[in-house]
Amino acid sequence: MEDIFKFYDDLGPTKIIHIYEPKLDLKAVLVVDNVAAGPSIGGIRMAPDVSTEECFRLARAMTLKNAAAGLAHGGGKAVLYGDPKIPREKKEIVIRGLANALRDIKEYILAPDMGTDEECMAWIKDEIGRVVGLPREIGGIPLDEIGATGWGIRHATEVALGGCDFELAGARLVVQGFGAVGKHAARFLVEQGAILVGASDSQGAIYHPQGLNIEHLMELKLAGKSVADYQDGQKVDKNAVIDMECDIWIPAARPDVIHKGNVGRLKTRLVVEGANIPITHDAEKILHQRGILCIPDFIANAGGVICAAMEYKGATETIALEAIEEKLRYNTRLVLNKVKEKRILPRIAAVDLAVQRVKRAASFRRWTVF
Repeated sequence: MEDIFKFYDDLGPTKIIHIYEPKLDLKAVLVVDNVAAGPSIGGIRMAPDVSTEECFRLARAMTLKNAAAGLAHGGGKAVLYGDPKIPREKKEIVIRGLANALRDIKEYILAPDMGTDEECMAWIKDEIGRVVGLPREIGGIPLDEIGATGWGIRHATEVALGGCDFELAGARLVVQGFGAVGKHAARFLVEQGAILVGASDSQGAIYHPQGLNIEHLMELKLAGKSVADYQDGQKVDKNAVIDMECDIWIPAARPDVIHKGNVGRLKTRLVVEGANIPITHDAEKILHQRGILCIPDFIANAGGVICAAMEYKGATETIALEAIEEKLRYNTRLVLNKVKEKRILPRIAAVDLAVQRVKRAASFRRWTVF
């Protein structure tokens, strides 16, 4: 059994809940990390190899992300053990079971993440009502459909380029994890003149130095196929995406894909973290030493949770997208200015920004809620 007490520090977590219902084949973990600013928002991640530790790290990332974005919400996360591609009928039973297990945890607002989507959120709404990321037909702002996280990544990237020696127009782009986040980040950046030269998913990767047709790639994904089914270019193993030479590299899949053992293989000039905790702290230090700018996850990928928070307040899609653009640009500039002023790692600057906001929020509460 994991030693859960190793996760605790001054900020949290306030709750770690293990859920097990063998009749439903339901095994899950919820971590409510910090609620100083308000009830936590965080997605439900479904994968066979999730863990309590991963859940805590993701929940902490949400605390920092929500604080950095200036939202009246704390951080939380749920992980659901299982294959997200199980039959729809079975998945619905599991998701509804999870919702009911969390019915009374009022300080956690459920949301989609890797392996769950708007349809899953609709099932949760039907059960308990406390959810965001809903389909448009029942009043939601569908995060994946509009590409809210990718929209934010585009704006963070544009601001980050102010600290680089190249422009977005003509920049070679590689996306690791061409899914709900990665494909939209690529789409928005290509619309601004970037050239997508490489992409990967769970089944393989494709590389073409003259550029990939992003519309064709998105059609393949919509049809349930892999980017490796793209008819032109060089097909390689999914892990070879790390070796693709580019100007902008966006990790948009699982945690810790870049670590001390493989960071030397990256051939890029700017990294914008689309996934949560995709690069270890040691690897980020090495990138910094090599002069490669790395925009931290909870700064760059906050678009989704900002959209979710706006939906929770009843905002329109247009207002949500405007809020994402404003907040992502402002926070990216704030972090980069602190990096330049104090000569520190971008993550250190970002964490300092977020933690100060959490502590400020806590100072207004009657009881200490760290």
